Amino acid sequence: MTAAGDSDRTQPTTTFFEAVGGEPTFRRLVDEFYAGVAADPLLRPMYPEEDLGPAADRLTLFLMQYWGGPNTYSAQRGHPRLRMRHAPFRIGPAERDAWLRHMRQAVDSLDLSPDAATTLWDYLERAAYFMVNMMDDPAVR
Repeated sequence: MTAAGDSDRTQPTTTFFEAVGGEPTFRRLVDEFYAGVAADPLLRPMYPEEDLGPAADRLTLFLMQYWGGPNTYSAQRGHPRLRMRHAPFRIGPAERDAWLRHMRQAVDSLDLSPDAATTLWDYLERAAYFMVNMMDDPAVR
């Protein structure tokens, strides 16, 4: 209860970004993820650059912003438009599952609390399913 003239002060809200350790955590996540992608015969060809560093930086900045960190991604690249940016690539169930396999290993490597790991994984899994733009298997044709 507050006295007349006093205001209720709410505690500052901690973002998910801050709660899981900020930028270092997201950099570790993405570095671990791209270590898997680098050796993946299905996913690696989707990255025409020899160096995966620029793609890793973009994903890191996007995830940091999404989870309440700095808005550097949007400042540099504009609206994320994830489906539009991924439209040139064939993303079917096999690509989605390979992406999820590497991301699962990356999330597990962080040693987050069970609640934080579940929150992060749930988003990543939904995002991976959202990116699928081909349902047919070209090997079956």
